[in-house]
Amino acid sequence: MADLLEKASAWLDNQRTRHASRVVTYVRGGRTLELPATVGKTVFEVDDGYGILVRHESRDFLVLAVDLVLDRQPIVPQRGDRIRETQGTTTFAYEVTAPGKEPVWRFSDLYRKTLRIHTNLVLEATP
Repeated sequence: MADLLEKASAWLDNQRTRHASRVVTYVRGGRTLELPATVGKTVFEVDDGYGILVRHESRDFLVLAVDLVLDRQPIVPQRGDRIRETQGTTTFAYEVTAPGKEPVWRFSDLYRKTLRIHTNLVLEATP
C-alpha cells in the first residue's frame, strides 16, 4: 500500500501532466509515440579534463514512465533517440544526450514514476 507521500507525489505528477505539459513526439528509429511532456532544464558542469568546468544546459522533458511505450513494450530513453516539439509552425528536434558520462535520463521523483530526459537541440524546421 502506498504511503501518504507517495499518494501525494502521484497526485502532483497527475496535475503536472494534465495542466503543465504539451504533446511531443518521441522517436526511436522509425517508431514514434505521442505523449504529454513537461519542459524543464538541467545545467551540467563537466570537467574538461584540464581542470576547467564547462557548463552545458540541457532542455529536459519530464514524462510519466508508464507513457513511454513503443510496440507495447515499456522503454527507457537511449542516447540518440529524438523528441520533436512543435511551437506554432516551427518544429524543433531534440536528441537525447548528456555531456560526458552523465546519464541521458534519471528519475525525477522518489517513486520512479517520472523520467527526466536530457536533450540538446539538433534541428529547427519551419514550413
